[in-house]
Amino acid sequence: MKELFETGSTFHEFVNRDKDTYKEKTLENYHQIELDKGLENEIKEIDEIVNILVFAEIWCPDCMINVPALQKMADINDKIIIRIVSREGNETHMANYSLNGKPRIPTCIVMNQGFQEKGAFVEQPQALKDIVAKGNQAEIIVARRKYQKGEYTRDTIKETLDIIKKS
Repeated sequence: MKELFETGSTFHEFVNRDKDTYKEKTLENYHQIELDKGLENEIKEIDEIVNILVFAEIWCPDCMINVPALQKMADINDKIIIRIVSREGNETHMANYSLNGKPRIPTCIVMNQGFQEKGAFVEQPQALKDIVAKGNQAEIIVARRKYQKGEYTRDTIKETLDIIKKS
């Protein structure tokens, strides 16, 4: 994974792959992220290098929501390093994280400084997946609207932090 990580793009390079709508929406999502002091301090307390390899595409709605959340973490703590690669052509690297046999994006593999895997965040936060799994259509519609507005970004960050803190 180290070699693939080293070929990856920074967040700004990733965003600049598009010149229009996707770039605009991704940056809008990034700029609207506001974290409470408690969560911000948790991010600042990370004291070892964390490498996050993200499989993503700029046109993907889930990527436009969750990749900015990871960048926000990296901006708060420079020990968090993210690199983004395309899903296309890298499906074999994503096989362990596929859902129903399909690679999902974003797939974010969290690794330590030595590039040993600690865990992965795949596609959407668990809180949203749990609501969908219950099957109540009204709740699903409301939750997805909130998710699209960025109201689950905190969940994405919290889940990623939980992975980082794993031994």
